[in-house]
Amino acid sequence: MNNDEIPRSEQPEGGASAVPDAPAPPPATEVSGRQRLKAGLWPPRLSRAQLIVAVLLFGLGLGLAIQVRSTSDDSALRGARQEDLVRILDEVDDRTQRLEDEKQRLDDQRTELENSSDQAEEARKQTLEKERQLGILAGTVAAQGPGITLTITDPSGAVAPDMLLDAIQELRAAGAEAIQVNGVRVVANTYFSGEAGDVEVDGKKIEAPYEFTVIGKPQDLEPALNIPGGVVQTLEKEQATVLVERSDDIVVDALRPAQRPDYARSSSP
Repeated sequence: MNNDEIPRSEQPEGGASAVPDAPAPPPATEVSGRQRLKAGLWPPRLSRAQLIVAVLLFGLGLGLAIQVRSTSDDSALRGARQEDLVRILDEVDDRTQRLEDEKQRLDDQRTELENSSDQAEEARKQTLEKERQLGILAGTVAAQGPGITLTITDPSGAVAPDMLLDAIQELRAAGAEAIQVNGVRVVANTYFSGEAGDVEVDGKKIEAPYEFTVIGKPQDLEPALNIPGGVVQTLEKEQATVLVERSDDIVVDALRPAQRPDYARSSSP
C-alpha cells in the first residue's frame, strides 16, 4: 500500500516522518521475605518492654551456658581415657602429699615452740633452784630439813676454839649442808678465834653451852662425830658433855648479809 492510500488523519502533518511510540516502564522488582525481615530489624526499634525481655533472655542464656560447661567438665572426666584418669589421680595424690608435708612442718614448728617454751620454763626453775642452793651455802637464806642438834656443855671452860672447828670440819665431811652455832651462821669463810672459855665465831663471842644446829642426813652425821678418836671422845677428855639428837625437822634461820664482790665479776655472758 502506498502513501496515497493512507488516510489523511493518520499521516503526519507537514509531511514529517512518523515518530515511533515511547518504550513502556519496566515492571516493579519483587521484594523477597529476607529483605522485608532485614528492613524490619534494622535499624532496631526497641521499646522498653523489648529491652527488658532481651536482658532476661541474656541472663537465662548465660546461666544455661555455665550449667552446660559444668556438665561438660564432669562429662569430660567420665569420657576421659584411662591414662588421663591415672594422670589426674597422680596429680591429686601429689597435691595431697604436699598438703600433708606442709601440715607436718607446721606441727613440727608448733612442737618446737612448745618445747622451747617448756625448756625456758625449766631453765627458769633450775635457775631459781640453783639460786636457792647457793643462798643456803652462802648463808643468805634460811634452810629447813632433817639433821641433828649437837650440844656441848663445858663446865670447866676447857673447850678450845680449835675443838669446835674440828666439829665443824667433821660435820661438813659427813655431808652437812647448813650449820649454825649459837645463832651464828657457819659459811665457807667462817673462823673460830679466842681461847678456851672465851670463844668467838667470825668475831662474835659465844658462850657455853655450844649448840650446833645442823641440816644433813642424820644417819651420816651422828656416826661421824662418834668415831673412835673423833670429836666426841676429844671433848669428853676435857670433861665436856656431848649430846647428839636426831630430828626430821631442823631449822637453820641465822642469816648472813649478801656481799657484793669489789672486783670479781661473772665470766658468763
